[in-house]
Amino acid sequence: MCVGRRGKQSAQGSDLARPVKLKIAIADYPHTLAVKSGAIPIEGVEPEFVNVVPQIGAFRRMVRQVEFDVCELAPTTYIIARAFNAPFVALPIFVMRRFHHSGFLVRPDAGIKVPKDLEGKKVGVRAYSVTTGVWTRGIFIDDYGLDASKVTWVVDDEEHVTQMKLPPNVVHAPDGKSLVSMMEAGEIVAGFDGNAGIGRSGSPTGGWQAAAPGANASYPELIENVEEVEAAWHRRTGIYPMHGTIVVKDSVLAENPWIAKSLFDAFSRAKNEWLVRLKSGEANTAGDKKYLALTKVVGDDPLPFGMEANMPTIRALEDTAFKQKLIPERVPLARAWVDPLKF
Repeated sequence: MCVGRRGKQSAQGSDLARPVKLKIAIADYPHTLAVKSGAIPIEGVEPEFVNVVPQIGAFRRMVRQVEFDVCELAPTTYIIARAFNAPFVALPIFVMRRFHHSGFLVRPDAGIKVPKDLEGKKVGVRAYSVTTGVWTRGIFIDDYGLDASKVTWVVDDEEHVTQMKLPPNVVHAPDGKSLVSMMEAGEIVAGFDGNAGIGRSGSPTGGWQAAAPGANASYPELIENVEEVEAAWHRRTGIYPMHGTIVVKDSVLAENPWIAKSLFDAFSRAKNEWLVRLKSGEANTAGDKKYLALTKVVGDDPLPFGMEANMPTIRALEDTAFKQKLIPERVPLARAWVDPLKF
């Protein structure tokens, strides 16, 4: 479908040589900036890039109002939304990745040594469906024997997908309290760091407040030697957790299915040019260095795109979302993902 696609005739006989206008909401990353700046064009597309800070705010606007034609979305949010028939579909373009044994903090006086010790305790997470929380809970369940239903998960934000029904062991923080303050007071004994929990307070739409620098420094990680554990887990499972996932409106692809390949090609080219700078040392921000370190674990490309390379990870996240009762049923792969390389 790629050959000569821009010269095709529509059913009405109009010429499609004019670019298709698309409203796109994707965060700024070193490996996406060339696309957002226009230095690398999206073939056949006239993009209107919308910056939403934080990008989490765009997640909510996409799943509730379907505001954008193309959007970076948290993959768990997407899986849940698609299970409830959201009118957009994912492409295997992942603009952010990380492992998830790390980033789970415990109060040093709580006596929690292993994930199983969390049973009967209260644990903070921004929202139950936050992708970081879903990945980590899945690891704790599968590899450490945690019964997540015996943990009280305390949230202080809304779920993006309003149709999702929360399990009975998920409760909201009391009015006037945040996960940050509850952790300080010992009202929860553990929580996720950063935007997933005690690294921020407030909602993306109601005023985002980051925790003060060093505020979580006194809380140790639950999993020790975490980098070695994550590397061993990746070698054993083949799973490399994804975050920022690109989704496209069904209606856009129904009218112009070639757009999937145009997006894939543009973001692939931008990433490949960034990889050259990364390996030469030219790209050396903190984010760049994070991905450079990950190449020692996952190989030369720390942001692999495409269905084949990501199938173990896609299957794993869909499976754990179902097991954690985030979705009422598994969504068939063909309905949840579009393979751009087939166009």
